Amino acid sequence: MSADGKIRCAWPGLENDELYQRYHDTEWGRPVTGEAELFERLSLEAFQSGLSWITILRKRESFRAAFSNFDPAAVAGFGPEDFERLMNDASIVRNRLKINATIGNARALLALPDGITLGSLIAQHTPAARAAGEPVPAQTPESKALAKALKKLGFAFVGPTTAYAMMQAIGVVNDHHHDCWLAGGTEPH
Repeated sequence: MSADGKIRCAWPGLENDELYQRYHDTEWGRPVTGEAELFERLSLEAFQSGLSWITILRKRESFRAAFSNFDPAAVAGFGPEDFERLMNDASIVRNRLKINATIGNARALLALPDGITLGSLIAQHTPAARAAGEPVPAQTPESKALAKALKKLGFAFVGPTTAYAMMQAIGVVNDHHHDCWLAGGTEPH
C-alpha cells in the first residue's frame, strides 16, 4: 500500500515513483481514441520492447518532441535527415530498427484502405474479459491476430506481445491486479 492508502498493481518501482503512479492511476487501462493517440501508444510500446516501461515513460515528452507529437502525417514525412536527428537524440531510445519502424508505421497508418483505421483494427481484435484470478497473459490469440493483421498492412515491430501491451495500455482489456484500486474499472474516483 502506498502513502495515499491505495493498493496498486505490483509493478516493480511503482510505489516509489510519482510519475509512474500518475500514469498507472490516470492513464494505463483507460480508453484511448484518435489515430494519433493510438499511433503514439503503439510506437511507445514498440520502443519499450526489451526495456522497462518506466524507461519509456520518463522519456515520453522527449519522444513526443522528437516525433512531432506522434502526428502520423508529420512522422510519415520524415526523411534521412530526420532519421539521423533521431539517431543522435540522446533523450530518446536510439534504436535504428525501432526508429525506422515508427516512421514506416506512420506511413502504413496513412496508407490504410478506406474504412479501416488503427482503432477499428484494434476493436476487431478485442479479447474476451479474463475470468477473475486468471493470470495476466503476455499475449493472446487476439493480439497474435492483430499483430498479423498489422504486419500484413505494412506495420513493423508490432509482435503479439507489443500488440497486447498496447491493448492493456489503451483500455481494451482491464489487467489491473485484482487487489488494485482500479481493478473493478477505470472510472475516475
